[in-house]
Amino acid sequence: MRSYRKELWFEIPTRRAIVNITPQVEEALRASGIREGLCLVNAMHISASVFINDDERGLHADFDRWLEGLAPHEPVRQYRHNDTGEDNADAHLKRTIMGREVVVAVTAGALDFGPWEQIFYGEFDGRRKKRVLVKIIGE
Repeated sequence: MRSYRKELWFEIPTRRAIVNITPQVEEALRASGIREGLCLVNAMHISASVFINDDERGLHADFDRWLEGLAPHEPVRQYRHNDTGEDNADAHLKRTIMGREVVVAVTAGALDFGPWEQIFYGEFDGRRKKRVLVKIIGE
């Protein structure tokens, strides 16, 4: 069995964003040469997420509105975590809801998705560099 590792770096200029990273993951898969196996895509920061869903702007707006309703950024004093001087407690909660990672089967050298599935990076406390790990194992 072989393995391949790549880091994707993001510096989102806004506090929150959803970015389709499927093309970057597919490029990593091509570079790996792996035809059959598994592909892990993992947000390497506790205020960002990786998840699979549909690439539809209305749905992304719904996610943003729903997450902000569950864990609103303001007022920042509502969160004990922010007593440390941070203002990103809401981002930690949003990450927990949206997830840390995804695993996708690799079949015949391609990501083995269901209909409409794409991989997304969810940023909940942007304006600084963060990374996503792509780890592919197989033959």
